[in-house]
Amino acid sequence: MRLTILGGGGFRVPLVYGALLGDRGEGRVSHVVLHDLDADRLTAVTRVLAEQAAKVPDAPEVTATTDLDEALRGADFVFSAIRVGGLQGRADDERVALAEGVLGQETVGAGGIAYGLRTVPVAVDIARRVARLAPDAWVINFTNPAGLVTEAMSRHLGDRVIGICDSPVGLGRRIARVLGADPDRAWIDYVGLNHLGWVRGLRVAGRDELPRLLADPALLGSFEEGRLFGPEWLRSLGAVPNEYLHYYYFNRETVRAYQEADRTRGAFLRDQQAGFYDAMRRPDAPALATWDRTRAEREATYMAENRESAGAGEREADDLSGGYEKVALALMRAVARDERATLILNVRNRGTLSALDPDAVIEVPCLVDANGAHPVAVDPLPDHATGLVCAVKAVEREILTAAENGSRAAAVRAFALHPLVDSVNVAHRLVDGYAAVHPGLAYLR
Repeated sequence: MRLTILGGGGFRVPLVYGALLGDRGEGRVSHVVLHDLDADRLTAVTRVLAEQAAKVPDAPEVTATTDLDEALRGADFVFSAIRVGGLQGRADDERVALAEGVLGQETVGAGGIAYGLRTVPVAVDIARRVARLAPDAWVINFTNPAGLVTEAMSRHLGDRVIGICDSPVGLGRRIARVLGADPDRAWIDYVGLNHLGWVRGLRVAGRDELPRLLADPALLGSFEEGRLFGPEWLRSLGAVPNEYLHYYYFNRETVRAYQEADRTRGAFLRDQQAGFYDAMRRPDAPALATWDRTRAEREATYMAENRESAGAGEREADDLSGGYEKVALALMRAVARDERATLILNVRNRGTLSALDPDAVIEVPCLVDANGAHPVAVDPLPDHATGLVCAVKAVEREILTAAENGSRAAAVRAFALHPLVDSVNVAHRLVDGYAAVHPGLAYLR
């Protein structure tokens, strides 16, 4: 089986390859094609993968190319993890937003809108090429903003594009761990949009154990989301939000923490990864060890500003090992081998959430088999969550309109309608500011 990884020179590609090395069943991936626009990054990552595979018999073959069409031909699965504009683009997104006093995070608020406006046209081009060159391939999208990008690609690929994210999986596992349950045997009642969802129940042997967690302040304070949001707020919600909802529920505090930080997250990652790729230019550099050290620092500092503003402390060791690569492998196995699995994925709504239309991409538990991912019917969200989901989905639709039609007016609406941008005047300035620093937004008129 042939897997093509778009963004193949990206820093987290070794996580995906490591998961493939541990897959020994029939029908496993035998050939990995890395595609990236940066040949030097491809060379660096290929070196890391070679060291990973050194002592593994029958490790998947790895080839690399900067030719997108060549990478797509013959693919059974396409894993999309591109970053349009690179980490410098992310740092610019943060800087422009913070200068206006609004959030610049890469998937939430103004920064997420800017990233979406840059990324959607590229993702649509990829989807069209897949449809033409590899029409039987399944596309697994991890490119952020994952829900928005998956929806854009689904307009050309239908249900053959599925979005993944490690946040819901990590949240469910943390809750199960605190409750003393086996995460692999628990049903996680999770629903929302990507980076905008809530765990409303965790069922073990038919019994919902979440009320036990919400009733126990000590248990609530013993894991990351409990410390991040506070036990009182979680009890008030009657649910445990995805960590990214901290940007909504504590927006002023988070923006202040980002403004006071020495560097934004994007600038930190830009500098950190530049150090890794520079080190990899030395032929004698130990590739895997260098990558491992860099990855450990990256994971330990994830959402550091949020945790600092909430007094949540350091991340737990169990949360530093990643997770999206495991979701990707489980998804590929379920589709390729008909190994039925239940996974939280980004898929078209198909009536699952009555507040949204059938084509809206949502994040929800799915039953996955050889025919793809099938969303599981869920109870309606409470009004406060429905309002937020509908508002953010409306913003996503304006981004898609702007990308499709080159409409500056739609881009302004996207910013102005977002709950974390509180001024039409600010929205106009954001569009102007982003257009000034991102040549890729020249299409807005």
